[in-house]
Amino acid sequence: MLKTLQDFLAQLTAPAANQSPAEQVHDLQLATAVLLVEVMRADPAIAESERDAVLNALRSKFSLDDEELKRLLELAHDTAHTAYDYQRFTSQLNERFTQAQKVRVVEAMWQVAYADDHIDAHENHVISKVAGLLHVTHGEYIAAKMRAKEAALTGL
Repeated sequence: MLKTLQDFLAQLTAPAANQSPAEQVHDLQLATAVLLVEVMRADPAIAESERDAVLNALRSKFSLDDEELKRLLELAHDTAHTAYDYQRFTSQLNERFTQAQKVRVVEAMWQVAYADDHIDAHENHVISKVAGLLHVTHGEYIAAKMRAKEAALTGL
C-alpha cells in the first residue's frame, strides 16, 4: 500500500516529460486562464467587463482566435470549479514562465479586477495569494497593480 501511495505521489509531482510541446502550451494557457477566472469568480457580482478583460488578457498573451478563447474560457471555468487550491496552476507557471511573464499574469489579474470599476476584498485576496505563490516581489506586485489601475482609468 505504501508503494502504491508513493507511486501516486510521484506521478502527481513529476514533471510532464512525456507531454508534447502542444500539450505543455495548452496546460500553460489553462493555468493562466484559471487564475484569471478565479479573480472574476471572487467578486460575487460577475460583470461582463470582467469576462471581457479575461478574454482580452488571454488573447494578447497567447494570440488565440475567438473560438479557441471561448473553449479555453469554458474549460477554465470548469477547472476552477473543481480546483481546491492554486498550487497546481502556479507551479506550472513557476516552472515555465520568466519572472517578467509571471508579473504580467499578476497585472492581467489586476486588469480583470479593475474591469468593473470596483475592487472586491476577495479579488484582492486572490491576487495577493497568487502573486505570493508565483514569487512576485511586493514591489513587482504593487507596480503591476498600478499599471492595471492606470490602464483602467485611461480606458486602455
